[in-house]
Amino acid sequence: MALAIALAFIEVPSLQASEQKSDQPAARMVVEARELVYDKDKDTVSAKGAVQIYYKGRLLEADHVVYDRKTERVYAEGHARLTERDGSIVRAERFDLTDDFKDGFIESLQVDTPNNTHFSAPHAERAAGETTVFDHGAYTACEACKDDPSRPRTWQLKAKRIIHDNTEKMIYYEDATLEFLDTPIAYVPFWSSPDPSRARQSGLLTPVFAYRSQLGFGVGQPIYWALAPDYDLTITPTYFTSQGPFVSAEFRQRMENGSYWIKLEGTHVGNPGAFAIAPYGAGDRIWRGSAQSAGEFFLNDQWRFGWDVTALSDRFFLQDYKQHNTLYQNYFFREASSTAYLTGQGDRSWFDLRAYYFQVLSASDVQSQQGVAHPILDYDRAFDIDPAKTGGIGGQLTVNANFTSTSAQTANYESIQPRTLDSIYGLYNVCQIYAPAADRSKSGCLLRGIGGDYQSGTIETSWKRKVIDPIGGVWEPFAFSRFFGSFLNYDTQGVAPIYNNVYLPMPNSAQGAFVNGADNAFHGQATPGVGAEWRYPLLARSSLGDMVIEPIAQIVARPNQSSIPSLVNLDAQSLVFDDTNLFDWSKYSGYDRFETGTRVNYGGQASMTFVNGAYVNALVGQSRQIAGANPYSVADAANVGLQSGLDTRTSDIVGRLAINPIDNLTFVAKGRFDSSSLAARRIDLFTSYKLQPLTLELHYANYTAQPEIGFDVRRQGMAVNGRWDIAKNYFLAGNVTFDMSRYLYNPLTTQQFTTSLFGVNTTTLTSVNVTGAAPVFSIAAMGLGGGYHDECTEFTLNYTSIYAPQASTGLPARNQTILLSLKLRTLGEIKTGVGLGSVLLNDGVKAQP
Repeated sequence: MALAIALAFIEVPSLQASEQKSDQPAARMVVEARELVYDKDKDTVSAKGAVQIYYKGRLLEADHVVYDRKTERVYAEGHARLTERDGSIVRAERFDLTDDFKDGFIESLQVDTPNNTHFSAPHAERAAGETTVFDHGAYTACEACKDDPSRPRTWQLKAKRIIHDNTEKMIYYEDATLEFLDTPIAYVPFWSSPDPSRARQSGLLTPVFAYRSQLGFGVGQPIYWALAPDYDLTITPTYFTSQGPFVSAEFRQRMENGSYWIKLEGTHVGNPGAFAIAPYGAGDRIWRGSAQSAGEFFLNDQWRFGWDVTALSDRFFLQDYKQHNTLYQNYFFREASSTAYLTGQGDRSWFDLRAYYFQVLSASDVQSQQGVAHPILDYDRAFDIDPAKTGGIGGQLTVNANFTSTSAQTANYESIQPRTLDSIYGLYNVCQIYAPAADRSKSGCLLRGIGGDYQSGTIETSWKRKVIDPIGGVWEPFAFSRFFGSFLNYDTQGVAPIYNNVYLPMPNSAQGAFVNGADNAFHGQATPGVGAEWRYPLLARSSLGDMVIEPIAQIVARPNQSSIPSLVNLDAQSLVFDDTNLFDWSKYSGYDRFETGTRVNYGGQASMTFVNGAYVNALVGQSRQIAGANPYSVADAANVGLQSGLDTRTSDIVGRLAINPIDNLTFVAKGRFDSSSLAARRIDLFTSYKLQPLTLELHYANYTAQPEIGFDVRRQGMAVNGRWDIAKNYFLAGNVTFDMSRYLYNPLTTQQFTTSLFGVNTTTLTSVNVTGAAPVFSIAAMGLGGGYHDECTEFTLNYTSIYAPQASTGLPARNQTILLSLKLRTLGEIKTGVGLGSVLLNDGVKAQP
């Protein structure tokens, strides 16, 4: 059966035009329907059957529409639907509108916006096309269930009246109730929120709640000001029942070439006695706060400048107010670092200039020992050499440069074999004799950092080229030259008021014993070197898959000169010999130490790729000093190199095994073994399983004792992380970290710390904690949580328990916290933290190892 489609153009007079008696023609309303009926007596136009009326960017659709030309009103019913200019869709049983669709009444309506938000009400009124008032309305950002649309939305906000103001881009709610799955959970007499189409809107944000025993209950009200399109401000006044007011202010600005933010926090402490006394806490401070700022600006497509700085009134501020401060994420945060930088990156070059300042956050650290870097400069550049212009030499030339300038007020000494703490507080690492032993392996004191000024500069140039011989061997000859210079000016007058068992303070003057007395001294060294690396990959194919076996050998020849070109070693103290640096030309981590003499590195690796996608890789290797003194057996002021596995002429054996039996399962094992007995010196294991709905990760580490560099007992630990997506929208997560060496500290810390200084008896707080015994599986940190998430809701609830000093006493304890977060799309986010208090660790260990 054929259907007739009627199309008509109706002249609609403009109200504004008629009032002003303009000569402009009336706007035209385009009507499309299966049937159009003109009633000249009533002066109406009726449209029936799939009616579509387009007028001034709005589209009205219905089964039946009547346009009354006298009253200039439009009536629509039957699957009625109005599409707004912004894409919002209004569905209703019946529309009663003015002829421009701007004003009128709507019955049983539902509004769907382009931002996937939804309004509904039994009755609504439109005014000027910009404001809609919903009587007994509901608002939600949740979608209806596709399988069962009748199921309640995850959440909705019901109100006696909802006013949606498109001019202000705001939504106002009167007598509002928040419902979850049709169950009321909260009531507010008045509420407002920005229109979802508006990203920034001044007003009140979601309140912040917190609780901690030292602070009491806290509630904060963030106030947001969109001051301009490119900058805004949030001020959050908070009140804690036990400590009084706390204020936070954050200013943000975005510019054409970057952005920055500044955050200030401060409080006048109402009850300082709730916190531990100094030096275990900040119980002596009334005014406390912080200033933080970060920013980055692109100067052009290659250069950028930025900063990230933090200033604190005291080291305990972030810890004490951690529930209210997002910077302090966990208790393993040991310092707040501040930096300013200038970086540039080309196609094959890198420039980095930056300064650093560190503020300690732990009670056991000494602020005056922290080095300030002013500045550190790094530059790298690589060049390709054209063989045609160099007589067939070719290859790649690399230039690397570094300049470092640092200073600190007092020297950083570390007692070893065993570690001893100060006699007053039992917090600080002190030496009983501030001097190294003639045999550095028997020293009881190390010098980790200089009290004074230190500058060093390094320029390295290197050349290398890969050549494949006729039988498939891959050769890489290389040559390099290194120029290093340093200047040391250490302080001889300063003293840190930290006393050892004979009440000797920590003196800067003792540094001379570690650096051979040299002060105001320049030290330099030029080190040339040549070498070659050879690899011979062998490919074997079978029905199981492809196997590659690759023997590797490398020789590096340098003069037999001192491996300590500088008087001190500040940046090369982290020496870990493993598979990652086996074939490095120098295995030190920084510039203050460098390999010398002639050394060969050798080993091999094998890889197997199976037809089913499984993969196995194994590597084993060793290093040997074949000429000149072994640089790793020569101790510097920090004993770096000793007990590293490289300090004998033939090194320990290092290896790696990586297995991927399926795409979602990974196993990696790394180790270092004694070259004679194959006893394990260092073991690292990692495995991960990721196959929905389960994700698991396990880390295990076991490092033998290295007393000559400060590790008196074996270090052993294990960490397990997991997540289980128990349903489409629900998950559980947990983690636990075991300190499996803590029990080894028991016999080292069983004495009481009652001392007499200048005739005054002093008992350290930590002496209370030396009773009991730590288990082998001591829980250093633990977390358990779960949550729900969908397109409109994110909810998480987490419990954490972690080693940390007790805030009121400074004693080692386990602090427990519950964190709750609820985020409702378009409405905001609620975060609250509740401190459950701390439990003292009476496990025989008086301080954290």
